[in-house]
Amino acid sequence: MRFSDLISETLHSLTANKVRSGLTILGIVVGIASVIAMVAIGQGSQASIEQSIQAAGSNVLTVMPSAGGQSGPGVRMGAGSVESLTREDAESLAGLSLVTGVAPSSQGQGQLVAADANANAQFLGVTADYVKVKGLTVASGSFITGRDDEKNAQVVVLGATLAEDLFGESVDPVGKRIRSGNMLLTVVGVLKEKGTSGFTNVDSAAILPLSTCSRYVTGSEYLSSITLTIADEEQMDAAENSVSGLLLQRHGIASADYADFSIQNMADMLETVSSVTGTFTTLLAGIAGISLLVGGIGIMNMMLTTVTERTREIGLRKAIGADSSAISAQFLAESVTLTLIGGALGILTGWGIGALAASLLGASAIVTLDSVLLAVGVCAFIGIVFGYYPARRAASLSPIEALRYQ
Repeated sequence: MRFSDLISETLHSLTANKVRSGLTILGIVVGIASVIAMVAIGQGSQASIEQSIQAAGSNVLTVMPSAGGQSGPGVRMGAGSVESLTREDAESLAGLSLVTGVAPSSQGQGQLVAADANANAQFLGVTADYVKVKGLTVASGSFITGRDDEKNAQVVVLGATLAEDLFGESVDPVGKRIRSGNMLLTVVGVLKEKGTSGFTNVDSAAILPLSTCSRYVTGSEYLSSITLTIADEEQMDAAENSVSGLLLQRHGIASADYADFSIQNMADMLETVSSVTGTFTTLLAGIAGISLLVGGIGIMNMMLTTVTERTREIGLRKAIGADSSAISAQFLAESVTLTLIGGALGILTGWGIGALAASLLGASAIVTLDSVLLAVGVCAFIGIVFGYYPARRAASLSPIEALRYQ
């Protein structure tokens, strides 16, 4: 049988039973769309999480106070109430060879009032290096300077969201004054929108000189965290060991088991998150793939029904000279055509569903070439595997018995 004749006969057979063919294709569409959508949402979510972590820098170490150094009887203090890190610690860490930037910070909460607007805000006390270490960009005005920190200056840099909440859109608040408790703060700068950076949302933060925050907000000289940038991402573990060793020595602690600080390695966190989200995406795709099995069974059921209905036709074809391979090829072609049509529609449908679901979840959907090629390969595999038995059954029919079939 010529290829053109095979295609013509295949299309004629499929269009002769439009409803049955449509329902069979629908089963494949649902299966492929489910896999494509789940993989797209999973990969989009993974990319979003990784981007959020990378916003803080994959070459970043964050040192935080920890209750791990407490021992003996009594109730252990929560990590948020532990006071163990000082500015002197930060200055010592700046001397390590692998450390390229150090940003000590303290945190507090308070209310800001500007004219007839007010907002609850997170106060961040920082030094001048904070903007570089955190990769921030000043949209207008300037950032905290070393002189501001030395003089306990009552100045503030506003995050993009906080500036809009206090002064409205399209208003440059640089030079204006806002009040928080006993402080009358002068706005010296506004940051460009960045989003969540590690564990801090700077868009909603009010950034003060570290000395000002310690004196007027937290009332303590101790730090909430020390952020370090490392020269080489390949040396993150070595840098972490150096930081830990220096702080243990400074705090007079003999063993890391009793350290009164913890170190968060962004590179390790990124690797862990990528692994977890990748496994979750694979699990979602596996669950959705069950519907492909159902669709394949539907194809086999339809083809077996078609073989039964066309038994006399098969007998007539064999009687006039068609061999078994031609009969088998025709039914196999019909099965593969159904799956490929369903696969193409399923890819488009899955992409649409993934994009819609991701927009509702506030994430993104990423349809990769690998997932599309996988879907096409699965479609062809299903068409061949589930179409093989009906095709062989049709090819093995005896022409005499087939012609007698009523």
